[in-house]
Amino acid sequence: MLTIPWLVLESTGSVAAAGLVAAISSVPGALASPLAGWGVDRLGRRFVSIASDIASAISVAAFPITAWLFGLSLPAIITLAVIGAVFDPAGYTGRKALIADVARESNFDTDRLNGIHEGIFAIGWTLGPLFAAVLIASIGAINAFWVPFALFTTAALLIGVLRVRDSGQAARLAALDAGEEQSGFWSQAVLGVRVIWNDVPLRALTIAILVLAAVYLPTEAVILPAYFEGLDMPWGLGIVIAALAGGSVVGSFAYGWLSARMRRLTLARLVLAGTIVSIVPLSLLPPLPIMIIAAFVLGLAWGPMNPLLTTIVQRRVAPDAQGRVFGVQLSIFYAAPPVAMLFTGLAVERFGLQPTYFGLAALLVTTGLIVFFVRSIHRIDD
Repeated sequence: MLTIPWLVLESTGSVAAAGLVAAISSVPGALASPLAGWGVDRLGRRFVSIASDIASAISVAAFPITAWLFGLSLPAIITLAVIGAVFDPAGYTGRKALIADVARESNFDTDRLNGIHEGIFAIGWTLGPLFAAVLIASIGAINAFWVPFALFTTAALLIGVLRVRDSGQAARLAALDAGEEQSGFWSQAVLGVRVIWNDVPLRALTIAILVLAAVYLPTEAVILPAYFEGLDMPWGLGIVIAALAGGSVVGSFAYGWLSARMRRLTLARLVLAGTIVSIVPLSLLPPLPIMIIAAFVLGLAWGPMNPLLTTIVQRRVAPDAQGRVFGVQLSIFYAAPPVAMLFTGLAVERFGLQPTYFGLAALLVTTGLIVFFVRSIHRIDD
């Protein structure tokens, strides 16, 4: 996320080129995620996770190797970034599908493990750019790529020594033994779309999270940076972003505790209510102390949503289709935020910062209230 744009800026000095690389490299993730989900269900969760991490390790090592052998031009950086972005969704999808298997074989509560998984992911998402900045400053952008190479390799080794039964493969083989016919490749590949669309509660929550992401991420990447840059207050931006991230980590880790004490419907409504309550004052761009509190509450409300959605997929979707459902959801979440950030930037230039943010908040509030009261969401506890 940080090292590739930095490398582009070092090589070209062009902010537009850095933005171009970031935009182009987001496309493969959106396109590859549904196929990654098919691979997880067809080839196995562990196999896809390991193979993807090995391929990702090679793709990041290609940056310093190419720089050493030939030098890095902008086309070379774009090519390597796109290749690397193809593999990442498969590894993430495979590991996410493994959560239920690990919970079962270790006799661990699945809801709690979902929360731990998302909490650790949120910590990595928060600390990763900071770690990258330290590496760039100390050993340089090119040499920094050797660290994710080592981390991808470690991830592959850890999943390699994991010994759990793949419930997706077990279900697929049971269906074959029962003589159930397998449809064609395309029908199998788009199964995740059909499952999400036909399961009304799952569809409603997927749409809700899509809108949440389309507001939450432009808040971090566009709205707040533009606001604090105008105030010449970078430290204020850092505090508010830290509050968002901290709330998200706490909310994710709290999911297991919350899920043991309330129905999933109650928790979903609590998440939506917390998001609505916090986004409205934040969208008014109030004084900094109020912004910090609202940002923390927004992150706190956002935190349980991803593990909640993971739990619902695990409980409502057949094991041999979960990879494809996770893949479709990941594809949506890859595609929506960059599009939202693009339109947010254009809207800020056209209408101004305050009206744009208030419009985003209104969209989120409207979606949240619709999902909050829709009758079909009651079935998520079935």
